[in-house]
Amino acid sequence: MSVFPRFVGWINQNIQEPLKCQRKIVVINGNFIMTKRRPRSKENFGEMHKRRNHGMMLLVTTKKGLCHMHIELTVGLPPEGVYDLFANPNNFPFFRIDNETGRELLQNKSRKVLMKDGPRQVVQLEKALTYDFLWWYRAFPFTLIADENQKEFTAKYKKEKMMFMKVFEGSWKIEPLYVDSERLCKEREPKSREEYKRCSGGQGKVASKVTMDQYFQPYSFLNLPPSSWYIRRITIKTTKRLLKQIQDASIMFRDA
Repeated sequence: MSVFPRFVGWINQNIQEPLKCQRKIVVINGNFIMTKRRPRSKENFGEMHKRRNHGMMLLVTTKKGLCHMHIELTVGLPPEGVYDLFANPNNFPFFRIDNETGRELLQNKSRKVLMKDGPRQVVQLEKALTYDFLWWYRAFPFTLIADENQKEFTAKYKKEKMMFMKVFEGSWKIEPLYVDSERLCKEREPKSREEYKRCSGGQGKVASKVTMDQYFQPYSFLNLPPSSWYIRRITIKTTKRLLKQIQDASIMFRDA
């Protein structure tokens, strides 16, 4: 089934001006916040920093060569629509074309269902990521195994094949944001979408909060400076670009 009919239904319920909830959920005044560097120890070394911008918060820590990205972002569609953007069950191409390479930033090559049990399924995802090194551009192929749950709006993923990376895995979950609860539900904070529908008289708009944890570690021969710095920097930068494009895609579908 095409993704478009499902989006149209959610869009009709959620057409609105830019979400006020973004200002409530994430502090976005101030584009860059850097925490003080902690002394190296067995528990923590490397760098830690936060970015809060455009409804996205990113916290990065590195411990014993393993990098952990904790990300929270707001997306202007209800969880069903955001799930389709993240899981992309139809391999729908919505990432923007890179102006210099002429290729989509993240290409969806194939999607194979390995196991299905009700709303839960395990899938094999073949993708290609466009990246550049100095003047050299190429598509970097990789394969992930993802355990997705359409009812819970969650997924866990792990690399099956990926150049350079010894570890690449993570998870994400999507939760509803009740945009108009303060205005329409007075002092009652709804505990579910059904309660929100009742207290708002069916007029409340629903957005989403995505919480994502991603771990990556290059192979040992690459996990030393300066190569480790470059791999870490490009991985963080690319992840942010992909998530920002998902936010942009949600606006496009919402305003279509």
